[in-house]
Amino acid sequence: CRYRFESPYVHLKRSFVEFSQVCFPPGRPLLLCVQALMEKIFDEFTFDEEATQVATPLVEVLERRRGVCQDFAHLMLACLRSRGLAARYVSGYLLTQPPPGQPRLIGADASHAWVSVFCPASGWVDFDPTNNVQPALEHISLAWGRDFSDVSPLRGVILGGGTHDPDVRVTVMPVSA
Repeated sequence: CRYRFESPYVHLKRSFVEFSQVCFPPGRPLLLCVQALMEKIFDEFTFDEEATQVATPLVEVLERRRGVCQDFAHLMLACLRSRGLAARYVSGYLLTQPPPGQPRLIGADASHAWVSVFCPASGWVDFDPTNNVQPALEHISLAWGRDFSDVSPLRGVILGGGTHDPDVRVTVMPVSA
């Protein structure tokens, strides 16, 4: 399965096994281990849009303990794959306005990233380390890949200089029946 191996943004390193060690005690069911890893990333890292760039190495994210949804998804993938587990990057959107009484999720106005891990007993199961939730109806999946490089929303060649800096705002809401 291609989701077990290194990819352009996700490298397999001992440091990722060590970071996630406490989440994977012997005898604990796989999905509980993955949930513990999601919670660990949520608890120990700060969402900071200024902290990283697309190509910031994961070892720096691990050291700084700051980043965005893409960083947290890549970190979780590195931890899972470094343990030999199949895990994929999910790109999509979040419900912009939560149901009454529910908190607004981080990343609700732009594209969002989370992780899907393969569990032999259940198939692919999603985890959002940025918001510490298991995605449900508020997460809309657009694409799956090994990492961000497989699902980049903008890709191409610029000839003659210049730069690009897309500014995208998204509103996601349920359609009334």
